[in-house]
Amino acid sequence: MSDARDLTAHLDAQRRAFNAAPYPSLATRRERLTRLATLTRRHRDEIAEAISMDFGQRAEMETRLAEVTTILQGAGYARRKLRRWMRPRRRPVGWRLLPARAKVHYQPLGVVGIISPSNYPWSLAWLPAIDALAAGNRVMIKPSEQAPATSALMARLAARYFAPEELCVMEGDAGVARAFSALPFDHLLFTGSATIGREVARAAAANLTPTTLELGGKTPVLVAGDADLEKAAERIAFGKWLNAGRTCIAPDHVLVEASRLEAFLKAMQRQVARFYPEGTASRDYSAVPGAEHRERLEAMLHEARDHGCRVIELGETLALAEGGVKLPPTLVVDPTEHLAIMREEIFGPWLPVIGVADMDAAIARVRRGSRPLALYAFTDDAELRRRLLEATHSGGVVFNDTLWHNAVPALPFGGVGESGSGAYHGEAGFARFSHARAVFIQSRRSPVGWLNPPYRRWLLRLLGL
Repeated sequence: MSDARDLTAHLDAQRRAFNAAPYPSLATRRERLTRLATLTRRHRDEIAEAISMDFGQRAEMETRLAEVTTILQGAGYARRKLRRWMRPRRRPVGWRLLPARAKVHYQPLGVVGIISPSNYPWSLAWLPAIDALAAGNRVMIKPSEQAPATSALMARLAARYFAPEELCVMEGDAGVARAFSALPFDHLLFTGSATIGREVARAAAANLTPTTLELGGKTPVLVAGDADLEKAAERIAFGKWLNAGRTCIAPDHVLVEASRLEAFLKAMQRQVARFYPEGTASRDYSAVPGAEHRERLEAMLHEARDHGCRVIELGETLALAEGGVKLPPTLVVDPTEHLAIMREEIFGPWLPVIGVADMDAAIARVRRGSRPLALYAFTDDAELRRRLLEATHSGGVVFNDTLWHNAVPALPFGGVGESGSGAYHGEAGFARFSHARAVFIQSRRSPVGWLNPPYRRWLLRLLGL
């Protein structure tokens, strides 16, 4: 386990290496991305095994889809686009300064720190690392202590494929994470809860370290009157119960017109039965690791029951010999806003379904809440889509599906307000971990000397000054 001295020593070594080569070439950056992709591709079976060990049981296809494929896709996309991203961008100077020239030069920041969570312990560590390496930085990663097997594998493979002054993984407990967030990085990215995010932001502020915070929140789903209920239920079920609901952009609650509420509930039950015919015993349904997470989720559900909510459990709770527990997909009908299940991010397999009078009422409800990391709406109504885009705020928006915006490397991924600050992925990530340096190149034929004192009033009038 690392301590504060190890962290500082690694940071100092990376900073010295960066100062010795402050602008890595296109070839060097591409080669680093290739190594990262190779690391993931060659060891995908070990990755799946480690994550499943940490979870108690993790559906292997979910690991392949959400942990391995995303890294290979992200690294490949960055390699293909990197030449264009690195190219300086010309900017107009205005006629008064001609024939001078202006451009923006993208410069690596230096050393980037990444604090990753336990719900997607592989991809949420390496995806920001892809962007940081593409931008020419050195990288230090602090993986979650709640995924010890994955963290150990990550540290071992990082040491095999990268020199420590290029990229290193620092294992350790919550105390190490606190010390990590207090290091004077050139940029710090944190993915996790808003509570811990506030602590990370405070620690980084002491060093004026810029931060990117990916925090999640209560992602709403709107099912409009024109939506195909079966198709909506299918896509919501996929997005909700992938990883047993432990996804920062998972549907948190559904707002459906009250006249269609019962039909929607039946459609959801049919989709869950189709996805998981063996119930929670299905190998395609993942466990929730850790007693703390289970107790928090069960307390939410007990409170909802105690307040008279209809609770529809779509399976049985299943304790696993490997540790962890499988909690069943569960619908909670019409919970009131004061309940914990509606105040807090659920981050588990419970899905509140709330009947509303119409989409006006649904939009008003979304606007009353904090700004979420994502918003999903099932409708083909162009006017409703326009209103949602103009009247609400969220990190991202998906129409007629869930989650898949996160699989598009060309789209920025990030929150707004309480769901986070800053975005990465693809070109947005390259820009996030670069300094956009303004460059002005004066011409030898420049006439700006006419503006030297003593000032000529007639010239100022001519120039509109």
